[in-house]
Amino acid sequence: MSKELIRLRDCVMSYGDELVLDHINLYINDKEFLTLLGPSGCGKTTTLRIIGGFLSPTSGDVLFDGVRINHVPPHQRAVNTVFQRYALFPHLNVFENVAFGLRIPKADADGRKVKLPERDIQERVMEMLSVVNLKGFERRPVSALSGGQQQRVAIARALVNRPRVLLLDEPLGALDMRLRKDMQNELKRIQQEMEITFIYVTHDQEEALAMSDTVVVMDGGRIQQIGTPEDIYNEPKNAFVADFIGESNIIDGIMRSDGVVEIFNRKFQCLDKGFDKDEPVDVVIRPEDVDIVDEAAGQLKGTVTSVTFKGVHYDTIVDFYGFKWLIQTTDFCPVDSRIGIKIDPDGIHVMKKSEYSGMFGDYSSYSEEYEELDVVEDESQEGEGDDPWEDGYEE
Repeated sequence: MSKELIRLRDCVMSYGDELVLDHINLYINDKEFLTLLGPSGCGKTTTLRIIGGFLSPTSGDVLFDGVRINHVPPHQRAVNTVFQRYALFPHLNVFENVAFGLRIPKADADGRKVKLPERDIQERVMEMLSVVNLKGFERRPVSALSGGQQQRVAIARALVNRPRVLLLDEPLGALDMRLRKDMQNELKRIQQEMEITFIYVTHDQEEALAMSDTVVVMDGGRIQQIGTPEDIYNEPKNAFVADFIGESNIIDGIMRSDGVVEIFNRKFQCLDKGFDKDEPVDVVIRPEDVDIVDEAAGQLKGTVTSVTFKGVHYDTIVDFYGFKWLIQTTDFCPVDSRIGIKIDPDGIHVMKKSEYSGMFGDYSSYSEEYEELDVVEDESQEGEGDDPWEDGYEE
């Protein structure tokens, strides 16, 4: 069973009247890869800086191994940090950049300053360069390295002091997409090989899902949900999480009974239970969970308004009488074609209404990727017999 290493207990951070963190409660296990995920300004970097000792919370406690460390300075914490800007020393080569922290005398048990023997420095630096796959680069100037190699130097420099926790503040932000993906795998490998706790900050959902043991989704200075990547994606707690993690179609619904939800005036079978009878809810349907069928066989019927080829699938926007859905499918459906859709019960996820309800609805209204500004035609122009709710789920 995992051992708790860090706990933030009711932490508040404010600057005058501006509330940056609103009563954060979070624990982090030893040897865990935890990611703080959220949009800019959500409080994730502030949370990281509080853990690192660069900030003290306005109120609340920071515990490390059960000991309160609110006022312990960064250099006295078993924590090190890798920033988005690597802050390498341009006048030093790779070896000396990594060795820099080891050459600073440390206080022993009696308070005397003691230097680490040069032989130990040599061994530890070479060990770290091997871990980050930079063996043979030790004499190169850092200015001659690629962005990915410079990042590896920064990671090696942070790890060479053998911290128990490594904090990473959007360290892949300066890299191109291909290199980012490569470094995601490298960071996970390094974390598992070193068996230390990684706390990672990003606004990139793909990074969070690919690397993390645990994802903490934040917005407005509050934690919205904590869970595994699978839980966060498949079981979002509210409309914000559903929208921020992956693509989503979020629809107003009514929970008629356990396992039966009504959307668009039609009843659909689902797997969710425990709601009040006739309780208003938010319903999230992922684009990949929608099957396109012939119009006559569909639970709902609509008109294709946009198709974008994505390589392995088509991103298809379908208008259901003014409400647009994104469907990801390998079937090509031309623009203006009429289609039907079917959704299996496990493709429907029901959520409680929240402060985010109504903010993320019609797909085209909040997607930056699709800007469909066409005015929806009047229903009378769609033709006779075009009821989109015909042949829906029969109770």
